[in-house]
Amino acid sequence: MRKLRQTPEEESRIDISPLIDVVFILLIFFVVTTTFVKDMNLDIQRPSAASAALAPSKAVRIYLDAQGQVYLDNQPIRVWMIQSKVRALLHEGASDVLVVADAHVPAGRLVEVVDQARLAGAKNVGVATQQEVN
Repeated sequence: MRKLRQTPEEESRIDISPLIDVVFILLIFFVVTTTFVKDMNLDIQRPSAASAALAPSKAVRIYLDAQGQVYLDNQPIRVWMIQSKVRALLHEGASDVLVVADAHVPAGRLVEVVDQARLAGAKNVGVATQQEVN
């Protein structure tokens, strides 16, 4: 009696397509969950301070340029409109407000903006500075 030998015609292969699917799903997950913070393209020279610290990335950012013009969400805005706009942004999940002001902005204008942000219900209102170099 003769035994039939099976020839190894089929090679065993590892299918990596499920691995590629998992990698793409992870990539999409990390891209969607990452928060990107973009500063406006204004020429703002921030004042320096020895007590400067990092600001939270989820803070609402209000910009004041050297001429005293106010910007929110990359759009110019009037001071009297800050309160309603910031209140709406705070209801969306933000809790802090960061005022990015030029070093040459008059103190009165800066106080107006900070006051409007506080009246909107912001718990923490900060002014962006640069770390002082000793």
